[in-house]
Amino acid sequence: MLLFPAEPFAGRVPDEAYADELREAERHDLSVALLDFEALESGDVKQALRWVPTAAEPGLAVFRGWMMRPETYATLYDALKARGWSLVNTPEQYLYTHHLPQSYSDIKDVTPGTDWVRAATPAEVDREEVKAILESFGPQPLIVKDYVKSRKHEWLEACFIPDAMDVEQAMQVIETFLARQGEQFQGGLVLRAFEPFKALATHSRSGMPLTREYRLFVLDGEVVTSDVYWEEGDYPEETLPLGRFVEVARRVNSRLFTMDVAQREDGEWRVVELGDGQVAGLPEWANRTGLYGALARLLGEPARRG
Repeated sequence: MLLFPAEPFAGRVPDEAYADELREAERHDLSVALLDFEALESGDVKQALRWVPTAAEPGLAVFRGWMMRPETYATLYDALKARGWSLVNTPEQYLYTHHLPQSYSDIKDVTPGTDWVRAATPAEVDREEVKAILESFGPQPLIVKDYVKSRKHEWLEACFIPDAMDVEQAMQVIETFLARQGEQFQGGLVLRAFEPFKALATHSRSGMPLTREYRLFVLDGEVVTSDVYWEEGDYPEETLPLGRFVEVARRVNSRLFTMDVAQREDGEWRVVELGDGQVAGLPEWANRTGLYGALARLLGEPARRG
């Protein structure tokens, strides 16, 4: 079964953002059900699953929708399990790819150097520990984020640190990030080495420098799609070293996940980040047929509309 979010507060109507994917699922004869995502996030699980059928026999489910906190995912996982459905990734696997520090040790040889300070809220971030981490990086540029997201479209104000040794300027960027992240903050503060990836363009609205980044969807260790990440800029014709990424993928504790990759200016291919494949967005030019063909093979079930 494929599970999609319903349009917020509109009844049993698919969320417009996922309407194309739902139609693709139906073209592959996959059963589809809708989830009231707002009810799930408010804690009303019974209301959230009111359109989800009970499985006639134990079955596999894949959610394609919005990011959620790990504790919310665990609640959804348990509630679906009670109805006979097992989400493709366990709560532990979701956390593993959703929170960068969980998977960092398994990919640190192929991703920018990273350190972090654990904190439940921006106010709880230990500023002295942050300054010690800045010093450990030395005179190099960094990226600021939390365990899940950056504010990359606020590049100069809340994301990019030109020189980790300029502590005053670095802390200004960090404090701006923490203030703007607010209640969206998850897990802790993360500092990552900025690596010079091959340039693509400058974002037309935010001014963020775009690099030639690609998003790979990986299912059971197999790269099933590889698509250009950004809508803007002209990507060159190039062949990705998928064999290298398959080797990395086999280390990752997840059945369905994304791996964003880019090539440095020196030619070395790097993993930018991982994500749970159920809540990672499809790029504008993504191979939807390839992804949903792979999901159809995974689910291997007759059509049944929830």
